[in-house]
Amino acid sequence: MATITNKRKAAQEQRRKARERFQLAERLEAEYLRALRQLTKQIDHIIKGMAPNGVVTNSVELQNMLRQYAKVIEPWAYSIAQRMVNRIADKDENAWAKLGTSMGLELRKQIKNAPIGHTLQAFLKEQVHLITSLPTQAAERVHVLTLEGLSGAKRASEIAKEVLKLGDVTHSRAKLIARTEIARTASALTMARSQYVGCTHYVWRTSGDTDVRQSHKDMDGQVIPWSEAPVLSDGTQTHAGMIYNCRCYAEPILTGLLD
Repeated sequence: MATITNKRKAAQEQRRKARERFQLAERLEAEYLRALRQLTKQIDHIIKGMAPNGVVTNSVELQNMLRQYAKVIEPWAYSIAQRMVNRIADKDENAWAKLGTSMGLELRKQIKNAPIGHTLQAFLKEQVHLITSLPTQAAERVHVLTLEGLSGAKRASEIAKEVLKLGDVTHSRAKLIARTEIARTASALTMARSQYVGCTHYVWRTSGDTDVRQSHKDMDGQVIPWSEAPVLSDGTQTHAGMIYNCRCYAEPILTGLLD
């Protein structure tokens, strides 16, 4: 009976630590978005500086300015992305370490020394691309709107309204990037460390609030192999936390690995 109780307590503690990882990701998401907000404000400033009333008098020049801005911010983007990725890595390592007494010394060493450098570099590269794509996508939208105006597909007043909304559209995309990429990076690190120490499966956990998609609610509590992402009820195939706007997380099953 005591053994069953101890196992139950260990499982509860493991879930609590997993939730902490998710909560930390939420805080990092907010920090990441604040940094990206500086960028979206500047993009909005560039657009409205060239088209204060939404009327683009020189589409080519505006597009060039936005694309040039994307190149200028590359070092800044790298710095922001590196800080974000490194902080997630530190938090993930600390979360594993906090399992403490339920984890053997050798397993703790393996987790700490897991070769996650490749995973971190891959995500760092992706983050820089996503950040610098914010002004370039705004430039592409200006190009499309210009063509629609020339072809008569849209009235000038409609185009002007859409041009003035480009800043808000860019900010919305920045929010999606912040939410998605923080969770995706954290989930990928959990996966990398889990597989390195021989953990083959995890339990899918949701954030437990009303915003959880039904297809993700259906997965809550399901045991998933790391080797193959499950196909959800809506047809998408993904691991927990690795798709847009997903705040679910993976709870590694360490049974058989713990002392």
